[in-house]
Amino acid sequence: MLKEVHYKNWKSFSNATLYIDPLTVLIGTNASGKSNALDGIAFLSRVVQGKELQTILSGDSALLLEANIQAIRGGVEWAAKHPHSSFTLEAVIEGDEETDYHYSIEVSTKSDVELVSESLVKIDRKMNKRTKLFTATAEEDSPTVAASVYNGRRPKKKPFKRSVSVISQLKNQETHPEVDEAIQLVVHTLENVFILDPAPALMRDYKPFSNRLASNASNVAGVLAALPKEEKKQMEKLLSKYVSRLPEGDVQRVWAEPVGRFKTDAMLYCEEQWPGSDKKLIVDARGMSDGTLRFIGILTALLTRPKGSLIVIEEIDNGLHPSRAGILIDMLNEIGTDRQIDILMTTHNPALLDELGPEMIPFIIVAHRSMEDGASELTPLEDIQSLPKLLAGGSIGKLVAEGEIEETLSWQGSEER
Repeated sequence: MLKEVHYKNWKSFSNATLYIDPLTVLIGTNASGKSNALDGIAFLSRVVQGKELQTILSGDSALLLEANIQAIRGGVEWAAKHPHSSFTLEAVIEGDEETDYHYSIEVSTKSDVELVSESLVKIDRKMNKRTKLFTATAEEDSPTVAASVYNGRRPKKKPFKRSVSVISQLKNQETHPEVDEAIQLVVHTLENVFILDPAPALMRDYKPFSNRLASNASNVAGVLAALPKEEKKQMEKLLSKYVSRLPEGDVQRVWAEPVGRFKTDAMLYCEEQWPGSDKKLIVDARGMSDGTLRFIGILTALLTRPKGSLIVIEEIDNGLHPSRAGILIDMLNEIGTDRQIDILMTTHNPALLDELGPEMIPFIIVAHRSMEDGASELTPLEDIQSLPKLLAGGSIGKLVAEGEIEETLSWQGSEER
């Protein structure tokens, strides 16, 4: 599991850490740094897959045709916090009850986008021991980066390309078992991060069969229709169970069917029956509301991603009526716990925040700007000194809506300085 992400000179951040729990809620005003924090996670996910550093930041016209691949917002120009010309992203991944792995990568954006340094360290919490599994540092103007790789004895240096991450180059090479185990775990954890932003307008068309959900959930119908018969039946049963809670009992069933002569495309359908009526109406995706389609997209991701994954959802309540916030939170908790999937979501919806309840306070992170230099900061809600006093005057949703949390953090930061 991914436990934390550290940002240094990344976009609007100077130095900040995002802690990730089974359900983490990131809140903050517009331009506070929420999206920049998520972009950092997206960068780490792509960098371990061996994608070119330049392509990750600026995109590629051929790759952008695929729904699963998007350029990082702001591109190369805004990747490093001005006036810096490099940034560092770090991740802590849990190995087992006694072991963590610390992965770090520094990238230069000065002229070419290239690797400056990279490392992977094994942390034995019980023995309080740190083992450098590999460290890599590039000399200025050198076309390669020299990496020292642990081998149980004296580390040997090897040259690697600077245009892609060292960890992605090492994952297919023969290394010491301790190094190989760590690399496979870190790569698997980060590449299984799923950035989800359902686009209802793209979910309404016929879609070809697919074995993987797109990041915009446009191919939900194709994913559901391609499942083996029994798995498809169970999946549609679960979808129907949760979606039926949204309106006043009108959606009775949700499913996907193959269409066309060759039965290789699919359409999403639902069956509606309003209380007081014995008539049933079948509606395809073209007639479904944006909120319902977005909800189905989130559900499908929760039910199809591998166990142990992290799903990141920006503005999770977008298109959903505030009165349905409680249903959404219950669904995230139930499915996330059952399938061992961590969820990181952003929101500024007061109704949804109120549904979280006081027990979620330790898992709410506030993105805000420093009054001193404008850098984005990430502060756990429970670290606000006057939080008990604030909560005595209103709910979390009310405090966010009235801007009292950000105002308090500004005052708290000034006091600390």
